[in-house]
Amino acid sequence: MPISFNMPSLKLAHLSDLHLDMSRESDASASSLVKALTAQEVDHVVVTGDLTHRGSHAEFQRFREHFSPWMETGRLTFIPGNHDRPGEDVGSAFMEGRKVHTVEKAGLFLVCVDSTGEHNRNYFHSHGELTEGVVDEVDRALEQAPKDTLVAVLLHHHVMPLPLESFPEWIATKFGLPHASELALGSRLLERVGGRADLVLHGHRHIPSEANLGTPGERSLRVYNSGSSTDLGRFRVFSHMAGRMVSEPAWCQASEPAKPRTAVHNVRPALQYLVGQLGMALF
Repeated sequence: MPISFNMPSLKLAHLSDLHLDMSRESDASASSLVKALTAQEVDHVVVTGDLTHRGSHAEFQRFREHFSPWMETGRLTFIPGNHDRPGEDVGSAFMEGRKVHTVEKAGLFLVCVDSTGEHNRNYFHSHGELTEGVVDEVDRALEQAPKDTLVAVLLHHHVMPLPLESFPEWIATKFGLPHASELALGSRLLERVGGRADLVLHGHRHIPSEANLGTPGERSLRVYNSGSSTDLGRFRVFSHMAGRMVSEPAWCQASEPAKPRTAVHNVRPALQYLVGQLGMALF
């Protein structure tokens, strides 16, 4: 379908790694994001994992409260991240047990991929999981994409190597642990979706990034890491029409960037996890 300048463009917003933890700071960051989404008149919102910080039902309920305007109107799509799996494992229900499913909206086709695994029930095992079977499912899902729609693949973990962001990641890499590395089959997934999808959207790493992989087929493939939307106080907006991007994605600043999270933000739930494991071992 040729693009007509009389046609209204649609807006897709990409958020990730909210890490809602029931604190006032967390609530304030989420509230500012929601207000900015409303001001931007976004048509659809995707959140690529780590909605919660400890995988609790209370944290997920807080997410639902903040994003109710989009949930109630069917304009929100989200997938689990590794932080949604410990604790009460609220993330295991996000995709109803499916590893891949599709969402169709006006001008938009989303392939949702759960890149978490049972190992993420352990707070310290944060790396993702992607199997050949899941890659095949994504391949089959893309065959269903209608023409003249923007096609995006959503997953939490990064599919390409990214710079290390913290000392623990450096330690894990130094000792050959998988916790900071990209998905083992990430490059394989990109090969399969190249030319058939427009966007691969993910999170996990808190510093945003982007890569243009060129045009392996009929479509140019771009990979975007949202970073932590609450830490950054911003999100990307993709304007599209008739299955094409009509401009470069634009950052929308919702609030001043939050102060960098201290180690306590991760240490406290880590200690709670260890205490819980000790309790199960003793009793």
